[in-house]
Amino acid sequence: MALDDPAFTAVLAEYTTRLIEEDKLLHDPGTVIAELDVDSLLIPVGEEVGRLMHAMVVGLKARTIVELGTSYGYSTLFLADAAAATGGRVYSYDVAANKQAHARAQLERAGLAGLVDFRLGDAVALLDSQPGPVDFVLMDLWKDLYIPCLHKVAPLLGPSGTILADNMIFPPNSRPDADAYRAAVRAMPGMQASLLPIGNGIDIAVKQGFV
Repeated sequence: MALDDPAFTAVLAEYTTRLIEEDKLLHDPGTVIAELDVDSLLIPVGEEVGRLMHAMVVGLKARTIVELGTSYGYSTLFLADAAAATGGRVYSYDVAANKQAHARAQLERAGLAGLVDFRLGDAVALLDSQPGPVDFVLMDLWKDLYIPCLHKVAPLLGPSGTILADNMIFPPNSRPDADAYRAAVRAMPGMQASLLPIGNGIDIAVKQGFV
C-alpha cells in the first residue's frame, strides 16, 4: 500500500470533503465550541499531520502502533497504511462503538482493516493488556485522559518509542489539559519532547536509549 493507492486516496478524499465543511464551522469566530455536538464532528489531525505520522512510522520501522482515539478513522487510515509498509499492526482504542464501526468500514474500503485491532472501551483500562514493546503512539482522545494514558503507555515504549500528541494549541479550551500533558511527559526520565505548530499543534516525545 502507499499514500497514492487509489483505494486509500478515495477514502481520504471523502474524509477531506467532510473536514472542509467542519473546519469552516470550527474556525468561525461566531462559533461557540462548547455548544457544538463535538461527537458528530470528525476533528482529525489533518492531512499534514497524517502524512508526518505516516513518514515517522515508516522511518522508525514501527511495528506496534497504538492509536488512542479512533474517532471516525481518519488517523487510523494513515497509521494502517504505514503499518502495511512496516509489517506492523495498529491497536486503535475508542469508547464510541458507532465511531469505530464507521472507522472499520472506511478501513475496509481502503483494504487496510486487517491491519487494525479495534479495541472498544475505556482506553486507560484496556491499555493494561496492550502488547509491547510499543513503537509509536498517537494520543488523540479526550484531553483529560492524556496523562492517565501516558502513565499506562510510557512503560510499554521500546527504544526510540515515540508519542505524538495532538491538539496542543487548538482548540483553546483544551490548552490547560495540553499544558499539563506536556509538563508530565517532559518530567519522565529518558523522554525528550518538542512542540510543533503543525495542524492543531502536536507534541512529539521520544524515549531515549537507541539501539
